[in-house]
Amino acid sequence: MKYLDEYRDPDLAANLIRRIKSLGRKPVRLMEICGTHTVAIFRHGIRSVLPENLILVSGPGCPVCVTAQIDIDRSIKLARNPDVIVTTFGDLVRVPGSGSSLAREKAEGADVRTVYSTFDALTIARNHPDRKVVFLGIGFETTAPTVAAAVMTARQEGLKNFSVLSLHKLLPPAMEALLSGGETRIDGFICPGHVSTIIGTSAYEAVVRQHGTPCVVVGFEPTDILEGLYRLIRMLEKNQAGVEIQYRRAVRPEGNVKAMQLLGTVFEPTLAAWRGLGVIPDSGLKIRQAFSLHDAAQSFDLEVPVPEDPKGCACSEVIRGLKTPLDCAFFASKCTPEEPVGPCMVSTEGTCAAYYKYQV
Repeated sequence: MKYLDEYRDPDLAANLIRRIKSLGRKPVRLMEICGTHTVAIFRHGIRSVLPENLILVSGPGCPVCVTAQIDIDRSIKLARNPDVIVTTFGDLVRVPGSGSSLAREKAEGADVRTVYSTFDALTIARNHPDRKVVFLGIGFETTAPTVAAAVMTARQEGLKNFSVLSLHKLLPPAMEALLSGGETRIDGFICPGHVSTIIGTSAYEAVVRQHGTPCVVVGFEPTDILEGLYRLIRMLEKNQAGVEIQYRRAVRPEGNVKAMQLLGTVFEPTLAAWRGLGVIPDSGLKIRQAFSLHDAAQSFDLEVPVPEDPKGCACSEVIRGLKTPLDCAFFASKCTPEEPVGPCMVSTEGTCAAYYKYQV
């Protein structure tokens, strides 16, 4: 508790709030690109203590939310294969596809299993040598190394019935796409602590150089977030652009070198489709040819019709920071956590789910 108390100190928080309010009065728009930050900002009531000129915008920080509709449909097609056991993290099961969901397919008899680790999926593959086990690999750079480790383990053990459908996303290319698109003004980024423990800070430097947009890697406690906001505003006041680490107790400039080496051994960058952002070059990870036996994209027919996002759903605009959930006509009426229309209401890290839980 002593550790947590240090980062939830009300006196330190009050001091940081005063320092934020002492800075300039011009409008500032800062985007958090981590779903855990989005939830923490709501849970701790941080928006309510900030000056009116400081606007926080939620971005593409939820991996379930940015998974493209076509990839949801491909996952559903996999689940309809009677020879396949589909394994996945829980949030993805409830995301609506074009005409179904993994949850509905499971209710109708498909073998869809929720796991808490990629290695749980490996265990299922070991226990069912007569079935093909596919793990749906979603997530950012935080979880991708664990998937790479599972693929390497499967090859070492000769588990030919285990494969991964890699739907992983890389955050820095999405940041570049947001800034290049020019649809929404972003003066600075609150960068994700979890992702940055893996990739370090060098991955953000190209964004800073090209766009002059400052970045601060921030932790998840109240004073972490307030200090991160202060650092960003201070850089903007001084017309400085750089990458700073607030989350010093977990993040190093070089990141986790071993995890990145493992990632590079199994995966290589590829273009990827993002919900709301379209296709972004080098923003996804595909399994290298040396591990093709464990690549579900090469082992199964995943062709599906080109889908459309649900009509009336504003998830795509919310992900880009163009709208808040309150701007969506479906929010809290047609779209609720119990009956979601779009993925931003499904995931516990989704922006719509956070608004629903803390503002309705």
